[in-house]
Amino acid sequence: MVEKEIQDLKNIIDQRAITTVFQPIISLKDGDVLGHEALSRITYESGVKNIERLFTLANQMNCLWELEQLCRTRAFEAAFRFMIPPYSKKLFINVNPNVLHDESFQKGLTKEYLNQYNISSSNIIFEITEKNIIKDLDGFIATVDHYKSQDYKIAIDDAGAGYSGLNLISDINPNFIKLDMKLTRDIHNDNLKSALVKGMVELSKISNISIIAEGIETEEELQTLINLGVQYGQGFFIQYPDAEVKEIDPRIINLIKDLVHKKNANIINSIFHMPIENICTYTCTIPPSTLVSEAFDICRNDIDCPGLCITENNIPVGTITKEKLALKLSGQYGFALYQKKTISHVMDKDFLSVDCKTSINTVSSAAMSRDQDKLYDFIVVRKNGKYLGTVTIRDLLKKTTEIEIAAAKHQNPLSGLPGNLIIEQKLQQCISGNRKFSVAYLDIDNFKAYNDVYGFENGDLVLKLLSDIIIRNMRTDDFIGHIGGDDFVIIVNDHVKADAFQRIVTEFEREVLKHYNRDDVEKGYITTANRRNKLEKFPLITLTVVTASNEGRQFKDTFELTETLATLKKTKKNKLKAVI
Repeated sequence: MVEKEIQDLKNIIDQRAITTVFQPIISLKDGDVLGHEALSRITYESGVKNIERLFTLANQMNCLWELEQLCRTRAFEAAFRFMIPPYSKKLFINVNPNVLHDESFQKGLTKEYLNQYNISSSNIIFEITEKNIIKDLDGFIATVDHYKSQDYKIAIDDAGAGYSGLNLISDINPNFIKLDMKLTRDIHNDNLKSALVKGMVELSKISNISIIAEGIETEEELQTLINLGVQYGQGFFIQYPDAEVKEIDPRIINLIKDLVHKKNANIINSIFHMPIENICTYTCTIPPSTLVSEAFDICRNDIDCPGLCITENNIPVGTITKEKLALKLSGQYGFALYQKKTISHVMDKDFLSVDCKTSINTVSSAAMSRDQDKLYDFIVVRKNGKYLGTVTIRDLLKKTTEIEIAAAKHQNPLSGLPGNLIIEQKLQQCISGNRKFSVAYLDIDNFKAYNDVYGFENGDLVLKLLSDIIIRNMRTDDFIGHIGGDDFVIIVNDHVKADAFQRIVTEFEREVLKHYNRDDVEKGYITTANRRNKLEKFPLITLTVVTASNEGRQFKDTFELTETLATLKKTKKNKLKAVI
């Protein structure tokens, strides 16, 4: 059988009996295609049915280079049909690490070689599997650095399938890590797998390495990977490998967007609607008939006790803080005056009591609105009207600070305005509610050209200028968000048209001129390279505003609303270009 396989191997190489199929790798944020993995398939009728077995034989027969070259060449020939400009997706090529630094490989994969296929090296990703033992690690690392300097990208394939994966990742610092499909399989039912992938995602955030999950076969696996924050995915559930590059099924794209939306909504809700019961602790209660002296002994013996809640039939009727109780009993006659009285005589009947499901932010606002003498009193928490526990001001302030820090992560660092996550939530609230609303989309025209000529620091000043002008001109109950770059959004609780924002447009287009030099202002344009790398005259910055509302129509989801705004913006910009 082995001899027959060896002859089959020779025939496959001689007859170039390899074909290439492609499987897409897509974003798990919006379904956009990152690129395609080129997978080799045997077309020769032989006893070798598995491509991995074929490579094992090639390694044993010292013809690994010939088989690698055949598979790679066939992949480039097939990819040539769809990677011609302006197609800019990535091509993932599987490479045995022991071949990568072979002199023949390096000579056979030059930029000149790629040029005949119109493929840029920046679009080539070498997939190096950690299953293969690397014989010359130092030489391998040097070769990887060489290819990186030539603008090739590196992916560690089958991460989690071997035993030296972390060392390999540390040694070569890849651009991508592809999780072995064994980690993906049934991940929704395996807490250990989820924990491992979550750890890899955290590593990717710190190291700027993107994670790709292989072998996604079910919706449940897809949802779990999205919730864990994995950036990219591939597998039969998304699309089967095919000789032709095909569009992703719109149902898959819509499913990904829906799952991401649900995830973001859960994050927002967990941040801004965290219930007070999450930080509630049970503290001692006493009945109203308890003597003041007994209550004082309870407080004195428990140094962590903030005070006491007085309850009847487990219903809060009053409170007394440790400090106020001590104050009552202080002085020349305090103890003699109160020690024989019941706690009902000195308890505070006008105390802050909230339901356990009340949000921490709401409780914080109520607590800080109290009179000065009650500002630091603890808060009583109820569940179904019954006593549940208390929250100290210290714990409340600590948690609200954590919430503010978490919220800041979802703000644009330049403008300080809410970012995409919060914008998405606000848009969803508009669509699911019954109130009037209008959404304005603001986009700076010719901003890229300005950045190219004047630099990003001045570009940031222009963005800050616009955000300040928007804030000045809008009401406090209007929502203002910064999508990113030169895109902003405003949500108002009324039906308005784009001309309602004309004051913002006028003020911005007047003030932005101060960010140009005098010569450019007098000329009315700036000159810089366009996207085709040819010099072009660009008009000075202006501001485009389009609006969409629920007047006379209903949006089924946020995607329909944002698509409507994008279409309106494109139409308006095309009209402006026609006028210019």
